[in-house]
Amino acid sequence: MSEFEFLDRVTIGQYVPGVSPLHRMDPRARLIAALLLLTAITFAPRPAGLGLALLVVMTLVTLTDLPWRFLLRGLLPPLPFLLFLAVLQVFFNAQENQPPLVAWWGVVQIYASDLIVAGMLVLRFCVLILGISLLSLVTSTSEMIYGVDALLKPLRWLRIPTQDLTMMAQVTLRFIPFMALAAERIVKAQASRGVDWSAKGGNLIKRARRILPLLVPLFVSSLGKAERMALAMDARGYGSTRRRTMMMSTRLMWTDTAAVIACAGLAAAIILL
Repeated sequence: MSEFEFLDRVTIGQYVPGVSPLHRMDPRARLIAALLLLTAITFAPRPAGLGLALLVVMTLVTLTDLPWRFLLRGLLPPLPFLLFLAVLQVFFNAQENQPPLVAWWGVVQIYASDLIVAGMLVLRFCVLILGISLLSLVTSTSEMIYGVDALLKPLRWLRIPTQDLTMMAQVTLRFIPFMALAAERIVKAQASRGVDWSAKGGNLIKRARRILPLLVPLFVSSLGKAERMALAMDARGYGSTRRRTMMMSTRLMWTDTAAVIACAGLAAAIILL
């Protein structure tokens, strides 16, 4: 039944309680620090910077005591797509004034720089996925809403509904595990009725065809869940007033400020290294 377990491969959108230094950080400082590091990882131009980013993420994961097997399992779903993009980089990233590393019949030419670019692409996306997963696993729904709303509060002067935007983004993020759980139930129900969902059954085209009957019930189930959640929010008075207060109260400590400054320095080092 391991091929039917989808929720174990989803690390984005879940929360694991803990008492680590990252769990105790102020949500505002945690979001600013994560934004700085993720932006630096996205625009890091050299392999050394990405290596430093990987070291930083590994250190943060070690501080949180999160299971590495669970985090690495979240890399499995996008890994085939990342490898496909890496292959495209190798074969279609033309280089000039550079001798080819491998040449076949004068048509297919592979350069050393192409391999470096492909490796950087895979490493960049893997570090980004690990970083986003880490932020999601150490930040609860209430903390995420409070932190984003506090950071976007100046936009209220422009009549922008920041609280509604924050709620929409958070619901979308937390909806991912529910989608995986619904897909598990649908696949198990179809397998009990004779549908072959085994990993070795058929070629790639046949596997893609088996996914099509999954999409329609998954879409219908998601619409039903969204409708029930909207009714629950209306029943609890969401949107009845424009000015809403937060249940949780946090305080920005000097350690949070020091952590943000340290992350800013690391982000600069990732880009400039």
